[in-house]
Amino acid sequence: MLELRSLRYHPATTPAALLDGVELRLEPGRPALVAGQSGSGKTTLLELICGLADPDGGSILWEGQALNARQRRGLCGLVFQFPERHFLGLTVGQELKLGQRRLPSERVEQVLTRVGLQGLSLQQPPERLSGGQQRRLALAVQLLRDPPVLLLDEPTAGLDWSVREEVLQLLHQLARDRVLLVVTHEPELFKGWVEEGWQLQGGALQRLPRLRTMP
Repeated sequence: MLELRSLRYHPATTPAALLDGVELRLEPGRPALVAGQSGSGKTTLLELICGLADPDGGSILWEGQALNARQRRGLCGLVFQFPERHFLGLTVGQELKLGQRRLPSERVEQVLTRVGLQGLSLQQPPERLSGGQQRRLALAVQLLRDPPVLLLDEPTAGLDWSVREEVLQLLHQLARDRVLLVVTHEPELFKGWVEEGWQLQGGALQRLPRLRTMP
């Protein structure tokens, strides 16, 4: 279980705290959602959880144990809103194997198949992939790390409806054995997919109406 206790974050560039006493509990197998407008602190919340920033107050716990930033980076996988801006490999194959040079090719193919990219050429640049393929590639990179916590920033932004549906189906499958948290400014797109959701506003989380999970 992932827990946020009295989490607070007040950057010097904002007049008020972006996060002020945030409380949240997330469990494996129960995909969750945090909604909010641009500038509300959604992305900051993910950065704090995954160890890219440290809170000004409060704690982040896994299975009851408080974690420092380094431990959180090992625990979490983060897929950015525009993953193509964060690709470092010159080819798809290089991107998949960053930091894991001895990764077996069978493992790579297994993960590519899981995210619907089976048969993809590993020699092409990631920038030549479609938007939906780039999201799937970013997911594959994280799944090769096999993090217990998967964080997704606007995973359906900029995708057409048919591709959105495919991505949602994939995320629902991935959530079965891990904590999965999505942040979005369009919570209505995820109705029928998540059971629990919150609205981030004024630095605090307020529970959204109950959302039915997919069958």
